[in-house]
Amino acid sequence: MTTSSLVKSILTAGIGLSILVAGFTVNASSHREAPLITKQPKLDGTDFYMFNSYEPGREDFVTLIANYLPLQDSYGGPNYFTLDPRAFYDIHIDNNGDAKPDLTFRFKFRNIIRNISLNIGGKQVPIPLRNSGPIGPEVSDTQNLNEREIYSVQVIKNSRKSLGVLRNISTGSAKFVKPVDNIGQKSIPEYARYAANHIYTVQIPGCGAGRLFVGQRKEGFAVNLGEVFDLVNTNPLGPVDGERNILENKNITSLALEIPKQCLTKANKPTIAAWTT
Repeated sequence: MTTSSLVKSILTAGIGLSILVAGFTVNASSHREAPLITKQPKLDGTDFYMFNSYEPGREDFVTLIANYLPLQDSYGGPNYFTLDPRAFYDIHIDNNGDAKPDLTFRFKFRNIIRNISLNIGGKQVPIPLRNSGPIGPEVSDTQNLNEREIYSVQVIKNSRKSLGVLRNISTGSAKFVKPVDNIGQKSIPEYARYAANHIYTVQIPGCGAGRLFVGQRKEGFAVNLGEVFDLVNTNPLGPVDGERNILENKNITSLALEIPKQCLTKANKPTIAAWTT
């Protein structure tokens, strides 16, 4: 899968033939629909997708996408939509049919504040903004970025035993940089290229190489939210695309992994289930 196609795949979902997708559960989540999650929007898991990678030459891989923090507006500054450094974001795999995690990919985030300052009346005053100038397109182009999000991904077996962490094959590092949200053309002139540069080829403990991306994407889910909650003031049986998709201009934060199938399945058991918490 090329870097661009992995970014595009975050907006799509399908079910392959050789790996069957079972149902999933997300604790208190889905587009603010559970009352308690409205108090913790950074932990709100919305949709989970799992499908066979479909690019030629990647047929032996599975793509897993967990979406969090819904209803992001493009004008959501100055803080935008960072994830919670106190939380674990997990993608679980069940490969023996007992509805318990046999393999877990655990995402842990950390925010680094640089306190970029400007000379105001002879005093250095920290700016209350995410950036002080243009960012990107390279991952290392962060001199103007006031807050950086980095993360690691731990691999856990049977909810107990750590198998290690994903590592960047190019650098050997277990720390990955999450691209800042799409602030706008002046701040990030080449956002598509900038985001694509944050797709990492990773070494998976005890297995092989896969790919990893975490960042803001266009919301791929479609629903007429406003009218649905207005006493179903819509026509659910009407024509396809006959109603407005209120999420069309919203964004989401996606945690995406592309993993070799042999890393996820057990011998002679090609069926797996997956979910996120």
